[in-house]
Amino acid sequence: MKKSFFAVCLFFLSSALFCQAQVTPLKFNKNGEFKIVQFTDVHFKYGNPASDAALSRIKEVVDAEHPDLVIFTGDVIYGAPADTAMRTVLECVSSRKIPFVVTFGNHDNEQGKTRAELYDLIRSVPYNIQPDRGSADSPDYILPLKSSDGKKIEALLYCLDSHSYSKLPDVKGYDWLTFNQVNWYRQQSAAYTKLNGGRPLPALAFFHIPLPEYNQATADANAILRGTRMEKVCSPELNSGMFTAMKEAGDVMAVFVGHDHNNDYSVMWKGILLAYGRYTGGNTEYNHLPNGGRVIVLKEGKRSFTTWIRLKGGVVVDKTVYPDSYVKDDWHKCPLVKE
Repeated sequence: MKKSFFAVCLFFLSSALFCQAQVTPLKFNKNGEFKIVQFTDVHFKYGNPASDAALSRIKEVVDAEHPDLVIFTGDVIYGAPADTAMRTVLECVSSRKIPFVVTFGNHDNEQGKTRAELYDLIRSVPYNIQPDRGSADSPDYILPLKSSDGKKIEALLYCLDSHSYSKLPDVKGYDWLTFNQVNWYRQQSAAYTKLNGGRPLPALAFFHIPLPEYNQATADANAILRGTRMEKVCSPELNSGMFTAMKEAGDVMAVFVGHDHNNDYSVMWKGILLAYGRYTGGNTEYNHLPNGGRVIVLKEGKRSFTTWIRLKGGVVVDKTVYPDSYVKDDWHKCPLVKE
């Protein structure tokens, strides 16, 4: 006899609450490492065979990397039904009992569900660790990473909603992080810095739409860039100052975004790494790079991390170390070796 729809829903909800309760605080492992996998722009269309490649890649990458956390940086779904599509994608991670979070892109809430409805749906999926949204449709939040012994906070992950499109009729293009968000970040960063004895904690930031500084960095011939750049940055036309706030606060080492499917590079700009994930979707949207995911491994007690792109069949490309891989060396100043 088939279970009733109500019974199935009740079972799923109770399972989700149980699994959220069972997720332990995020912390560095005994080797002093914490591994994140970033998936971006899955553009999943439920029932569309072209999306099978996205699900296959997500499963392959997490099975190969065994991350401590998965972060989806927007445009997860690209067709109705939104709830079924979102659950199908997230199940690839949830079924493996890996903690995960989602930051929205500009297309997620175009599939019949609002941001608030999607946020609540995502929170109901087992192993999601996003906080309750309160009165906000899609809140910004921080994921603290504990030390390997669990005694103190060693690093921070900022997860932000970069919104969708400009709300000003005379400004075209994409929306920007608001002044309220910039102030929220400044206050949170200052509070954690104070708790850490006045020393900024190593931090990373994740959201969907790139900051205007991505364009500045790629236009500078002296900026060190690793990876693939095959399109112009689609950032907001207006700059609300988030990058400046991060630079002044001194905690954020790198920003990771998506949005531009033909870019997967990372470029150093004023000491902060501006990076893309690798397009994860199938052929449901434009893309000229094989789909995959970005891997980030943080080092406990250090302002350093290693990152690479993992593709189909175990292929790993563009492995770099922050900050070493993005700093020009002075080999030409070394004295000549005499024979």
